Amino acid sequence: MLLEIGYVGRPHGLHGEVVVELVSTVPDRLAPGARVECRQAELVVQSARPLPAKGGGYTSHWLVQFRGVGTREQAAQLTGAALRAEPLALPGGLWAHELIGSQVLDAGGQPRGTVVGLLANPASDLLELDSGALVPLRFVVTAEGGRVIVDVPEGLFDL
Repeated sequence: MLLEIGYVGRPHGLHGEVVVELVSTVPDRLAPGARVECRQAELVVQSARPLPAKGGGYTSHWLVQFRGVGTREQAAQLTGAALRAEPLALPGGLWAHELIGSQVLDAGGQPRGTVVGLLANPASDLLELDSGALVPLRFVVTAEGGRVIVDVPEGLFDL
């Protein structure tokens, strides 16, 4: 299973660079030599550098050169394409593809729903449950084997 890690934006310059919006929180996804799938073809990152963020801080936009993409015209053919890559094995990481479909249980073992999606939120990403409940990821105690145990404040599941 491949995960979406970013999207190709517009070409930059005349020599095949593109602007990539990285949706992964792991900048090494764009390290030289990294392999990504783009429109059912494999691309290899030749170079990448972050674009300065407005107001400083973290940027999600990068200038990327892929091997074999050497002209503005070739770069333009990638515009709008999703970039996908293999999941990373990072200790302690929670991954959307592993959480979606999992049964959510509260700390007392009571079923609270099934994860149907994840929503980005500045304070804490949210598990979206089939019951309509939203559970901040910071309340996840464990997640393995298709089960997510959460320890939430009283009243969170009251709709």
